Amino acid sequence: MTMSRYSQQTAGGNQRTAVIGHRIGGWLPQRQETLDNWLDKKITLVRSPALRDVPLHPVLQDFQRFIEKDPVIYMGFHQMFEQVPNVPLYDKGPDDKQQVRDYKLMLRLFNTIITTAPSYEDGDLVGFPINAILNYPMSTTAGMAVFARPDVNAHFKAMFDVWSAFLTSPDSRTVLDDSADGWFGPEASQMMPLFKETYVCDPSAPYHGFKSWDDFFTRPFVPGVRSVLFPDHDGIVNSACESTVYRIATNVNETDSFWLKGQLYSLAHMLNHDDSVSQFVGGTVYQAFLSATKYHRWHAPVNGTITRVVNVPGTYYVVSPYEGFPDPDPAGPNLSQAFITAMAARAIIYIQADNPVIGLLAFIAVGMAEVSTCEVTVEEGATVKKGDQLGIFHFGGSTHCLVFGPQVVVTFDPDVAAVNQNVRLNQPIATVAAASAGAFTQ
Repeated sequence: MTMSRYSQQTAGGNQRTAVIGHRIGGWLPQRQETLDNWLDKKITLVRSPALRDVPLHPVLQDFQRFIEKDPVIYMGFHQMFEQVPNVPLYDKGPDDKQQVRDYKLMLRLFNTIITTAPSYEDGDLVGFPINAILNYPMSTTAGMAVFARPDVNAHFKAMFDVWSAFLTSPDSRTVLDDSADGWFGPEASQMMPLFKETYVCDPSAPYHGFKSWDDFFTRPFVPGVRSVLFPDHDGIVNSACESTVYRIATNVNETDSFWLKGQLYSLAHMLNHDDSVSQFVGGTVYQAFLSATKYHRWHAPVNGTITRVVNVPGTYYVVSPYEGFPDPDPAGPNLSQAFITAMAARAIIYIQADNPVIGLLAFIAVGMAEVSTCEVTVEEGATVKKGDQLGIFHFGGSTHCLVFGPQVVVTFDPDVAAVNQNVRLNQPIATVAAASAGAFTQ
């Protein structure tokens, strides 16, 4: 089931939004058959004589003890699988492919995932392997409740720390070759054309010179590939990421019903109830997501000073209740991107723009699934120019927001910053002007 949905909505006459949703970003295959085959092979592998008696990694043994010790958690990890409809597609995929229907199989699959790097299998990428395992249970009522719990997310974080250690090790480079399933093979190369001209690498060296899978994933651009346009023009806002526009909203409320169909932005929750929230009420939010095979670093959209950096722990596998069963997101949490700005693990960087009309700007880096580490590489008090690096998304899905206050009218270029439009890093996306008294109504 490959799903494509587009909607444009006005909520309560207030917050205006435009949103597109589908299996976005290239993190999971467009063809459901490819994903079903991948999962079927993984299940067959862990049930094989070679692996069925392999002990779980200690971090997963801890996870299993946690599940089985607490009766509420134990019940939740049963109900999330029981609530997946027992009908074709969900009980078994097309052609009788196996599905995950209990937490013990889930943990055994995790056990194989955390010691491997993603490969380009069968001509496509399963870039969210944990997500692929949890896609149906996370769309149930029980799954939403369980995956929202901080103690459950702490165990995911511990597991991801183990996986991250592997992905940053030399052992993770085995998929960085030109084989059929390799990242420099024929299929993957079609998704990353002009790789050596675009990214810093050494094609003559083993693994193109990358030290690890993470080193490959976070690769920088060749200098000059994404030159900063209008670097000294403080009336222009540039793109902070190589990304695709997801949503633009104006007149955003301090608190709102982010869990309902419209997934309205709720500033107090997005900014983790920071003291600065009131400065953004009635303002503008621009959100765009990053793609699997592209660039994963973030850069300053304006000239200014870093006033504060805040890291917010959060969820990894929660989707909007509206995106659950009976019509679940085929690549959750893709269709829940606005929702997870209030829920997911994220980093917030506050920039006092040199342009007083902009004033305080909030950049929010949001991890969507998998390891999703948001590494901030600037310090409080630093002066930044447009295009200066702010941080890095490590392996996993990612989206980001720019949040402006109500004192500034942000006019987005309709030919650039339109919903579902690909936007290059350092490209101008908007102009700004002061809002006249009483004129900034939405």
